[in-house]
Amino acid sequence: MDVRTDRIVKRLHVDSETGMPQYDLVAKKIYVNLQDKNIFPVIDPMTDEVVGRYAVGQCKGNHGMTLDAEHRRAFLACEDNNLMTVFDLEKNQPIAFLPVADGPDVIKFDAGLKRIYVACYSGAISVFQMDDANHYRKLEDFPAPKRVHSLAVDPETHRVYAPEQEVDGKAAARMAVLRS
Repeated sequence: MDVRTDRIVKRLHVDSETGMPQYDLVAKKIYVNLQDKNIFPVIDPMTDEVVGRYAVGQCKGNHGMTLDAEHRRAFLACEDNNLMTVFDLEKNQPIAFLPVADGPDVIKFDAGLKRIYVACYSGAISVFQMDDANHYRKLEDFPAPKRVHSLAVDPETHRVYAPEQEVDGKAAARMAVLRS
């Protein structure tokens, strides 16, 4: 899309339902989840071409994604089998699979604390600690209202913001603020 003219300049056909794309400032590439193919394509924005397609291993339904560009890692939320996958962006392969609460959706990385947060429909935010670029551990499934499926992390305060869609079975318009 050319944002100056609001015109589509090219379409890339991926033959799959797509999850969250991310731009990598280090590699200057765009990563996309093809969630019904369990594939991780890489797009070169200079040519608007797919320059690689990589399998995500045990991850099924790779939807949510966040990046740790410094350590060359992508974190994928796998909807269909409740996993978080750590994907090595240099070797183009998954290196770790960790269990999350039921119904993972949006995933965010706090580079300051080296923590990964996964919002889950079941009423939890799964929290992981990065010990180093190759080692990760689950800290907890933090209780959250059901149907929480997105979140944001403030890199300065390390607070996690999660919109609540529903409270006691009724529609809600509230934001939960969680302190790490």
